[in-house]
Parts: sequence; C-alpha cells; structure tokens
Amino acid sequence: MKKKQARRRFLVFFFIYALITGILVHNIGSSFIQIYEKNKEKKEFEQRIVELKEKEDELKGTVTKLQNPDYIARYAREKYLFSKDGEIIIRIPD
Repeated sequence: MKKKQARRRFLVFFFIYALITGILVHNIGSSFIQIYEKNKEKKEFEQRIVELKEKEDELKGTVTKLQNPDYIARYAREKYLFSKDGEIIIRIPD
C-alpha cells in the first residue's frame, strides 16, 4: 500500500514538475522570439536613420545652394526656361 501511495505521489510530482517545466520553456521561447524580432526591427530602424541622415545632408546642400542668387537664376533658366533680357531659348530634346 505504501508503494502505491509513493508511486502516486511520484507521478503527481512528476506531472506538476513537467507542467511547470513546459510553461517555463514556453515563456523563455516566446521571450527569445520577441527579442529576435525587436533586434530585427532595430536594425531596420538604424538603416532607415542612415538613409534619412543622407537625405538630410542632401537637403541641407540644396538649401545652401538655393541661398546663392546666381544658382537660383541658373536653375530657373534651366528648369523653367526663364531667359535674360534679349536672350532666346532654344530647347533641344534629349
């Protein structure tokens, strides 16, 4: 009789131990998956930051150029076909 009780007690403790171990493994696994996804997202955002900083530098260069009146005049003549007095514009297709 004591052997049966000991065996039942062992099976109950084993079942509880297996249940707790399963829950812990599941939680740790899901945590690792979340960490992996966050690291992947972080790398994507870091790449986006690099791209945006390059774009910012490009735009700062454009702003600097647009503060120069000679550049503005040349840009307007090229893009919008403005001309100086007495100047004739002939557009040649590319």
